[in-house]
Amino acid sequence: MKIEDYIRDHIDAEPDYLYRLYRATNIQLLHGRMASGHLQGRLLKMLVEMIRPKRILEVGTFTGYSAISMAEGLDDDGLVYTYEINDEQEDFTRPWIEGSAVSEKIRFIIGDAIKEAPKLGIVFDMMFIDGDKRTYLECYEALLPILRPGGFLLADNTLWDGHVVDHAYDRDQQTVGIEQFNDFVARDPRVERVILPLRDGLTIIRKKPA
Repeated sequence: MKIEDYIRDHIDAEPDYLYRLYRATNIQLLHGRMASGHLQGRLLKMLVEMIRPKRILEVGTFTGYSAISMAEGLDDDGLVYTYEINDEQEDFTRPWIEGSAVSEKIRFIIGDAIKEAPKLGIVFDMMFIDGDKRTYLECYEALLPILRPGGFLLADNTLWDGHVVDHAYDRDQQTVGIEQFNDFVARDPRVERVILPLRDGLTIIRKKPA
Protein backbone atom coordinates (compact mmCIF):
# COMPACT_ATOMS: atom_id res chain seq x y z
CA MET A 1 0.00 0.00 0.00
CA LYS A 2 1.33 3.44 -0.89
CA ILE A 3 2.05 5.78 2.00
CA GLU A 4 -0.55 8.23 0.65
CA ASP A 5 -3.21 5.53 0.86
CA TYR A 6 -2.10 4.61 4.36
CA ILE A 7 -2.39 8.23 5.47
CA ARG A 8 -5.86 8.63 3.99
CA ASP A 9 -6.97 5.45 5.78
CA HIS A 10 -5.84 6.86 9.14
CA ILE A 11 -7.21 10.40 9.08
CA ASP A 12 -10.73 11.82 9.15
CA ALA A 13 -12.81 10.66 6.22
CA GLU A 14 -13.28 12.95 3.26
CA PRO A 15 -16.82 14.38 3.36
CA ASP A 16 -19.02 12.97 0.61
CA TYR A 17 -19.67 16.42 -0.88
CA LEU A 18 -15.95 17.12 -1.20
CA TYR A 19 -15.33 13.65 -2.60
CA ARG A 20 -17.88 14.35 -5.33
CA LEU A 21 -16.39 17.80 -5.96
CA TYR A 22 -12.87 16.39 -6.28
CA ARG A 23 -14.11 13.68 -8.64
CA ALA A 24 -15.99 16.17 -10.80
CA THR A 25 -12.93 18.43 -10.85
CA ASN A 26 -10.73 15.65 -12.20
CA ILE A 27 -13.30 14.40 -14.72
CA GLN A 28 -14.45 17.74 -16.11
CA LEU A 29 -11.41 20.00 -15.88
CA LEU A 30 -7.79 20.00 -16.89
CA HIS A 31 -5.22 20.05 -14.08
CA GLY A 32 -7.62 18.55 -11.54
CA ARG A 33 -4.64 17.83 -9.28
CA MET A 34 -4.62 21.54 -8.45
CA ALA A 35 -7.56 20.95 -6.07
CA SER A 36 -6.47 20.48 -2.47
CA GLY A 37 -7.85 16.97 -2.01
CA HIS A 38 -8.54 14.79 1.01
CA LEU A 39 -5.36 15.16 3.10
CA GLN A 40 -4.78 18.86 2.57
CA GLY A 41 -8.47 19.62 2.95
CA ARG A 42 -8.60 17.93 6.36
CA LEU A 43 -5.41 19.74 7.37
CA LEU A 44 -6.84 23.13 6.36
CA LYS A 45 -10.00 22.47 8.36
CA MET A 46 -7.99 21.47 11.42
CA LEU A 47 -5.68 24.50 11.14
CA VAL A 48 -8.75 26.75 11.06
CA GLU A 49 -10.06 25.00 14.17
CA MET A 50 -6.68 25.57 15.85
CA ILE A 51 -6.17 29.21 14.81
CA ARG A 52 -9.85 30.21 15.27
CA PRO A 53 -9.85 32.96 12.63
CA LYS A 54 -12.88 35.16 12.03
CA ARG A 55 -11.82 36.28 8.55
CA ILE A 56 -9.85 34.18 6.06
CA LEU A 57 -8.54 35.38 2.69
CA GLU A 58 -7.90 32.81 -0.04
CA VAL A 59 -6.05 33.60 -3.27
CA GLY A 60 -6.93 31.06 -5.95
CA THR A 61 -10.33 29.42 -5.51
CA PHE A 62 -10.08 26.97 -8.42
CA THR A 63 -13.08 24.65 -7.80
CA GLY A 64 -13.71 25.65 -4.19
CA TYR A 65 -12.40 22.54 -2.42
CA SER A 66 -10.05 24.42 -0.09
CA ALA A 67 -12.52 27.24 0.57
CA ILE A 68 -15.20 24.74 1.60
CA SER A 69 -12.69 22.83 3.74
CA MET A 70 -11.65 25.97 5.60
CA ALA A 71 -15.23 27.15 6.00
CA GLU A 72 -16.05 23.82 7.67
CA GLY A 73 -13.70 24.73 10.50
CA LEU A 74 -15.06 28.24 11.08
CA ASP A 75 -17.35 29.35 13.88
CA ASP A 76 -20.82 30.50 12.85
CA ASP A 77 -19.68 34.12 12.46
CA GLY A 78 -16.58 33.33 10.42
CA LEU A 79 -16.11 34.10 6.72
CA VAL A 80 -13.82 33.01 3.91
CA TYR A 81 -13.21 35.59 1.17
CA THR A 82 -11.91 33.61 -1.81
CA TYR A 83 -10.65 35.21 -5.03
CA GLU A 84 -10.36 33.51 -8.42
CA ILE A 85 -8.75 35.56 -11.18
CA ASN A 86 -9.89 33.23 -13.99
CA ASP A 87 -13.46 34.24 -14.81
CA GLU A 88 -13.89 31.11 -16.96
CA GLN A 89 -13.77 29.09 -13.73
CA GLU A 90 -16.93 30.68 -12.32
CA ASP A 91 -19.52 28.51 -14.09
CA PHE A 92 -18.04 25.36 -12.56
CA THR A 93 -17.10 26.67 -9.13
CA ARG A 94 -19.98 28.88 -8.03
CA PRO A 95 -22.65 26.12 -8.05
CA TRP A 96 -20.39 23.86 -5.98
CA ILE A 97 -19.77 26.59 -3.40
CA GLU A 98 -23.41 27.64 -3.28
CA GLY A 99 -24.53 24.02 -2.98
CA SER A 100 -22.29 23.29 -0.02
CA ALA A 101 -23.47 23.18 3.59
CA VAL A 102 -21.12 26.10 4.41
CA SER A 103 -22.08 28.41 1.54
CA GLU A 104 -23.12 31.19 3.94
CA LYS A 105 -19.54 31.34 5.24
CA ILE A 106 -17.96 31.83 1.81
CA ARG A 107 -17.71 34.98 -0.30
CA PHE A 108 -16.63 33.88 -3.80
CA ILE A 109 -15.19 36.77 -5.81
CA ILE A 110 -13.96 36.81 -9.40
CA GLY A 111 -11.04 39.21 -9.52
CA ASP A 112 -7.40 39.88 -8.71
CA ALA A 113 -6.87 39.53 -4.96
CA ILE A 114 -3.61 41.46 -5.12
CA LYS A 115 -5.48 44.56 -6.31
CA GLU A 116 -8.91 44.02 -4.81
CA ALA A 117 -8.50 42.45 -1.37
CA PRO A 118 -6.75 45.47 0.21
CA LYS A 119 -9.76 47.58 -0.84
CA LEU A 120 -12.11 45.52 1.37
CA GLY A 121 -10.96 47.35 4.49
CA ILE A 122 -10.66 44.04 6.36
CA VAL A 123 -7.79 42.86 8.54
CA PHE A 124 -7.58 39.10 8.10
CA ASP A 125 -6.66 36.51 10.71
CA MET A 126 -5.55 33.86 8.22
CA MET A 127 -4.65 33.65 4.53
CA PHE A 128 -4.19 30.82 2.06
CA ILE A 129 -2.22 31.61 -1.10
CA ASP A 130 -2.66 29.12 -3.94
CA GLY A 131 -2.78 31.26 -7.08
CA ASP A 132 -0.36 32.07 -9.88
CA LYS A 133 3.10 30.93 -8.73
CA ARG A 134 4.74 33.68 -10.79
CA THR A 135 3.13 36.33 -8.57
CA TYR A 136 3.59 34.72 -5.14
CA LEU A 137 6.06 37.33 -3.94
CA GLU A 138 3.94 40.22 -5.24
CA CYS A 139 0.91 38.66 -3.56
CA TYR A 140 2.78 38.24 -0.27
CA GLU A 141 3.98 41.83 -0.21
CA ALA A 142 0.53 43.19 -1.10
CA LEU A 143 -1.40 41.12 1.45
CA LEU A 144 0.90 40.84 4.47
CA PRO A 145 -0.07 44.38 5.59
CA ILE A 146 -3.73 43.32 5.88
CA LEU A 147 -2.90 40.23 7.95
CA ARG A 148 -3.21 40.91 11.66
CA PRO A 149 -0.09 40.68 13.84
CA GLY A 150 0.05 37.12 15.08
CA GLY A 151 -2.00 35.93 12.08
CA PHE A 152 -1.09 33.05 9.79
CA LEU A 153 -0.43 32.91 6.06
CA LEU A 154 -0.32 29.52 4.34
CA ALA A 155 1.37 29.26 0.94
CA ASP A 156 0.75 26.16 -1.14
CA ASN A 157 3.06 24.42 -3.66
CA THR A 158 6.25 25.90 -2.23
CA LEU A 159 8.33 22.82 -3.11
CA TRP A 160 6.77 22.72 -6.60
CA ASP A 161 7.14 18.99 -7.17
CA GLY A 162 10.82 19.23 -6.26
CA HIS A 163 11.55 21.66 -9.09
CA VAL A 164 12.97 24.22 -6.63
CA VAL A 165 16.08 22.04 -6.29
CA ASP A 166 16.22 20.86 -9.91
CA HIS A 167 18.39 23.03 -12.16
CA ALA A 168 16.53 21.75 -15.22
CA TYR A 169 13.76 24.18 -14.20
CA ASP A 170 15.95 27.25 -13.64
CA ARG A 171 14.25 29.07 -16.52
CA ASP A 172 10.69 27.95 -15.79
CA GLN A 173 8.87 31.09 -14.69
CA GLN A 174 6.58 29.38 -12.20
CA THR A 175 9.54 27.67 -10.55
CA VAL A 176 11.43 30.96 -10.48
CA GLY A 177 8.42 32.63 -8.86
CA ILE A 178 8.28 30.03 -6.12
CA GLU A 179 12.04 30.23 -5.54
CA GLN A 180 11.95 34.02 -5.25
CA PHE A 181 9.08 33.79 -2.79
CA ASN A 182 10.79 31.13 -0.69
CA ASP A 183 14.09 33.03 -0.61
CA PHE A 184 12.39 36.28 0.37
CA VAL A 185 10.24 34.74 3.11
CA ALA A 186 13.27 32.89 4.53
CA ARG A 187 14.96 36.26 5.17
CA ASP A 188 11.89 38.32 6.14
CA PRO A 189 12.28 39.54 9.75
CA ARG A 190 8.55 40.28 9.99
CA VAL A 191 7.58 36.61 10.11
CA GLU A 192 8.27 33.13 11.41
CA ARG A 193 8.05 30.27 8.94
CA VAL A 194 8.17 26.50 8.45
CA ILE A 195 7.80 24.39 5.29
CA LEU A 196 5.88 21.12 5.48
CA PRO A 197 6.71 18.52 2.78
CA LEU A 198 2.99 17.85 2.36
CA ARG A 199 1.93 17.02 -1.20
CA ASP A 200 3.67 19.82 -3.16
CA GLY A 201 4.96 21.72 -0.13
CA LEU A 202 3.01 23.93 2.29
CA THR A 203 4.66 26.90 4.00
CA ILE A 204 3.11 28.08 7.26
CA ILE A 205 4.02 31.70 7.99
CA ARG A 206 3.20 33.59 11.20
CA LYS A 207 3.30 37.37 11.16
CA LYS A 208 5.13 38.45 14.29
CA PRO A 209 3.18 40.54 16.80
CA ALA A 210 3.94 44.25 16.55
